[in-house]
Amino acid sequence: MAPWAYLRLPPFPQIAVRVLQLANKENVQLHQLCDLISSDPAFASEVLTVSNSLLYAPRYPSTTILQAVAVLGANTLQGMCVTVGVRAYLGKAMSYPAMRSLWRHNLACAIIAERIAQSGSLDKNIAYTSGILHDIGRMALAVIQPKGYAAMLDKHHGTPASMLKAERELFGWDHCEVGKQLIGDWKLPENFEAVVADHHSKRCPDRAWDLGEVAKLSCSLASAVGFAAFPGCETENFTELLDALPALERTKFHSDAETLRGELVKSIQAIEAV
Repeated sequence: MAPWAYLRLPPFPQIAVRVLQLANKENVQLHQLCDLISSDPAFASEVLTVSNSLLYAPRYPSTTILQAVAVLGANTLQGMCVTVGVRAYLGKAMSYPAMRSLWRHNLACAIIAERIAQSGSLDKNIAYTSGILHDIGRMALAVIQPKGYAAMLDKHHGTPASMLKAERELFGWDHCEVGKQLIGDWKLPENFEAVVADHHSKRCPDRAWDLGEVAKLSCSLASAVGFAAFPGCETENFTELLDALPALERTKFHSDAETLRGELVKSIQAIEAV
């Protein structure tokens, strides 16, 4: 493996990282979260715009971050900040169609993870944040070499996990390894580390149903309904993926791939419209 410094990763928006760190602390005061987001006017403005978008459809639009926290809650705002941070991080790389598809895969995974969690006992907001973070290592590699990475995405054919070998050949690291390193560098909770490091490992029916398992399944479901990370991605059968859900979640989650895809399209368009 190449030395970590060799990658020369550009810094992720620090406001988003600090929001993640602060939101995961016990007894965090809402005014602390508001003050942190508001300390970067441009970032705060985009967060407000997303919070007032059709995705959340608030009854009364928020004009300040404090109002947005009061209406949506601190945990929802955490995922929103990470979403804004990832989009800002990709920046000019989003001009490549392959990068936009990768971005949409990430959003689809997050939205599915949120809905799976909502169907069961896991926190839906943390699940959404996990979905946005699951491919953070891939986003980092994309920012280093947008043209080269986009070309690799366009020409690669195989399973999602097969991309890891291609990434190691190009960068000396794969996106799961990079994601794990970033979560450690940012001092985020260990449950996020499992999400970014293991989302391409095989699902284990005997393993406890946790954020890591939700991320794996959400990633596969996103691909199965048309939001794969790359065009040549081999996808799994949607119905068989539903069978991997625990009994409670399976009875409440979507059973129709087309309906789920349609709802994802609307949600993603709502975010991209702002």
